[in-house]
Order: sequence, then C-alpha cells, then structure tokens
Amino acid sequence: MSATIAVSGTVPGAAKNIAASVQLGRSRHRTNTVVKSLCVLATALGLIFLASILFTLIVRGFGGLSTTVFTKSTLPPGSHGGLLNAIIGSLIQTCIGTLLGTPIGLMVGTYLSEYASGSKLGDSVRFVSDVLLSAPSILIGLFVYALMVAPFGGFSGIAGCVALAVIVIPIVVRTTEDMLRLIPVALREAAVALGAPKWKMIVMVCYPAAKQGIVTGILLAVARVAGETAPLLFTSLGNLNWSVSLAKPMASLPVTIYQYAGSAFEDWVQLAWVGALLITFGVLAINIAARLVLRVGK
Repeated sequence: MSATIAVSGTVPGAAKNIAASVQLGRSRHRTNTVVKSLCVLATALGLIFLASILFTLIVRGFGGLSTTVFTKSTLPPGSHGGLLNAIIGSLIQTCIGTLLGTPIGLMVGTYLSEYASGSKLGDSVRFVSDVLLSAPSILIGLFVYALMVAPFGGFSGIAGCVALAVIVIPIVVRTTEDMLRLIPVALREAAVALGAPKWKMIVMVCYPAAKQGIVTGILLAVARVAGETAPLLFTSLGNLNWSVSLAKPMASLPVTIYQYAGSAFEDWVQLAWVGALLITFGVLAINIAARLVLRVGK
C-alpha cells in the first residue's frame, strides 16, 4: 500500500520535470533560431555592402583602364596621364614598410606568447601594442613627421616606409601571439621531450603549425597599409614626377586618389577611380596567391 502511494506520488513530479524540460528545449530552440537569423542577416548585410563597393569600383574604374595608366606618370589635367609613378611608389613603400615591420612584429608576438606569459613586462608590452593598434594612422604620420621629416627639412619616401612599418607592427604582434597561443601545449612538450631547445621548438614546431594564421595577419597588415593616406601625407607627401629615390618625396596611389578624387577635372576623377580599383584588386590578388601557396605547401 505504501509502495503504491510512493510510486503514484512520484508520477506527477516526473511529469512536471518532463514538461519543464520540453519547455526549456523549446525556449532554447527559439533563442537559437533568433540568434541564427540575426547572424544570417548580419552576414547578408555585410556581403551586400561588399558587393556594392566592388560593383561601384568596377563600373566607375574599369572604364578608365588602359595601357596609359601603367605606362605614363601623373600629368596635368587634359594631358592623358597615367598612374605609373604612383603605382611604383605604392609598391616600394608598402613592400619596404612590410619588410621592416613584419620581423619586429613577429619577434614581439613570439616573446609575448612564449617568454613573457604572466610577467609585468609582457603585460606592459601587450598594452602598448594594443594602444598602437587602435591609434589613428594620422597620429603615426605626425609622429614620424616629427621624427624623420622636420629634423631633416624635407619629405622622403623612407619616412613613408617607416610610418607604414609602425602600422604593420601591432597587427603582426597581435595575430602572431594569438596564433601561437592556439598551439597545443602537448605539441611543445613533445618537442622539448625529444631534446629540442626552446628556440628550435618555436622555429621548427610552433611557426609551421601557426603559419596560416601568421600569414593571414601579415596580409591584413598589407591590406591596411596599402590604402593608408594620412601617414603618407605627413611623410612621403607625394610626387607628380617620376621618382624612386627614398630620399625624396614619393608618389603613392592612396595620396594620388585623395588628390584626384576631389578635383574638378573629369580625367583626374576617372584616374582616382582607377587607382581605387587597382588597390582593391591588388590586395585581393595577394590574398588569393598567398592562400594558394599555403595550400600547395601543405
């Protein structure tokens, strides 16, 4: 009799628990649906904006593409000039800035991940790097101007390279540190257990394991500095004539676009659209090529 009462008393409680579980499952399903819908909507909006930008660049810039753009330097309005000096100047400054900033960023990121975990010095370096990462590029341009332009009495291409390198460093630092921290500790311990010193473990094990993320960070840095205008206005300034000397003012696509886009001359405005198209698809081509190289290297 008592056993029957006990069993019958537990049935309503079990039913309540089942009902609560079902209700909780429905609530979680609704929440998941809402969040998933918002994510899909945000992705769609981002793709729409990106597609509209690319479509506008293609429509406005593709019509101005010609051999003149790649064979002639910038000329006065109505002279059918091109962008050769600006293209070469951008390539020189971007490449040198990336070559200067990448090794420094790579070493600092490695130090923060492998040697300075939990130390006050590491926290200080990380804080300074984060501040530099979020600093407006125009401030970096002013800093390099005060450091390399004003004391020597003239703008120069090397000052522009240094300004771009300063922008590259914190991006590479952050991505390198984050990618190295994702490597399992067991992988490090296995290398050390085989007798490898720490530096060899980092170079031979950690870097290859994190190479895709590190290369992605470098590409992000290249994509950013390739379109920077403000730092170059205070450092390399720009040059309407042909010049590849790092000791003199040097032309660049971002500065030329800035100067031509607000011009009253239709041919200069057209060249500004062509320059924007070249920068966009140049960065896209670099990203695709790097992905293909990494895929082949696996």
